[in-house]
Amino acid sequence: MPGSVPLSPPAVDDVAPSPVAVSGPAHLLRVTLLMAGSCLPILGAVLIAPVLPKMQDHFESVPGAKALVPLALTVPALALALLAPFAGVIVDRLGRKRLLIVATVLYAVFGTAPLYLDSLGAIIAGRALVGVAEAAIMTCCTTLIGDYYTGPQRVKYLALQTMCASASATVFFAIGGAAGSAGWKAPFWVYAVSLVLAPLMASALPNPATRAATDDAPAGTATVRARRAFPWRQMAGICALTFFGAMVFYTVPVEMAYLLDELGVENTGVIGLATAVASAATVAGAITFARLKRSPDPMLPAVLAVCAVGFGVMFLADTAPLLVVGAVVNCVGTGMLLPALLTSAMSRLAFEDRGRGTGLWMAAFFGGEFVCPLVLLAVESAVGSLAGAVGVLGLAAALVAAGLMVARRHVGAVDPRPLPEQLA
Repeated sequence: MPGSVPLSPPAVDDVAPSPVAVSGPAHLLRVTLLMAGSCLPILGAVLIAPVLPKMQDHFESVPGAKALVPLALTVPALALALLAPFAGVIVDRLGRKRLLIVATVLYAVFGTAPLYLDSLGAIIAGRALVGVAEAAIMTCCTTLIGDYYTGPQRVKYLALQTMCASASATVFFAIGGAAGSAGWKAPFWVYAVSLVLAPLMASALPNPATRAATDDAPAGTATVRARRAFPWRQMAGICALTFFGAMVFYTVPVEMAYLLDELGVENTGVIGLATAVASAATVAGAITFARLKRSPDPMLPAVLAVCAVGFGVMFLADTAPLLVVGAVVNCVGTGMLLPALLTSAMSRLAFEDRGRGTGLWMAAFFGGEFVCPLVLLAVESAVGSLAGAVGVLGLAAALVAAGLMVARRHVGAVDPRPLPEQLA
């Protein structure tokens, strides 16, 4: 869309040569660090899931503990959702790398706080600060992927980001379950791993060049891009869908322990292993998405339908193995859902908008994560069981999938206007 404000001169952080052409060991280390950084918010989202029942027992005398204990898991997502748009603006104005390093150090400080806190309220407050750090980390890592890579490479590494995050979730579930046998506080030690990443990021990640955004564009395209207004309408649709998609994505990680507990499974090691098996299916879904090499928008109805089928099996399950089967089916779908949503969002953003747009997408995604247990708790109260609430969410996913399919038949696409990369 046309605008009247020209692109401002590059900031000091953005004057290095374009890093897109870098290859070899330096490239491998950069990708590894970006993927590792992208896994930190996932660690915050799933690590303590297997010990939630133990935390529930520990704080059972605290009023409202049934709702507050799950918040210890998801309140970082609320902070991330609220602050990610601001982090995105800061990223665009002050530079990606500096903010990433500071946030990675703070992540360790706030993440390990429950080790020496005894109050549930203080623990939740500390977890909110973890979300502040996560907002900066995730926005910076995703924005840097958009800065360093274009076209098919960008799609490849955004899919790889999802695959690594999903694989790490599998590992973190298992670690959380194993560490939980030593007490519900033990898993919080894992947050200190970010202290290893921060110095490596400082030395190995280059500052992106502003001109990297237009290296693959024809002559004259840079001027058009410089005058584009922020694509609010395009981002609004994908962010709304992402908000719902996040609830679908996080239902299994957040609620699996409770669903297994309802079926009589109480051992944290078994809960962690069962959830890890289901989460491993998310990796398979992400790999499938990367190999299909198709535009994400046409795939969304089918992907949501797979998620809905998985929820349906979980709703009907009366044994733990059948519950795990349903979770695996659901997670195959969610493994495809996340990179499809993220790739669709990133393809709509030019360099000067990428931080803000990424922040908005993160706000939608982690906002959906935060409300997920609250929505399911409310629906559980209405229908009488958590499994019933999962069934209702599955029905909602099926209806959204049908709505997207109908919209595509009548309009041709969810958003038919050309994307920035298509213009290039």
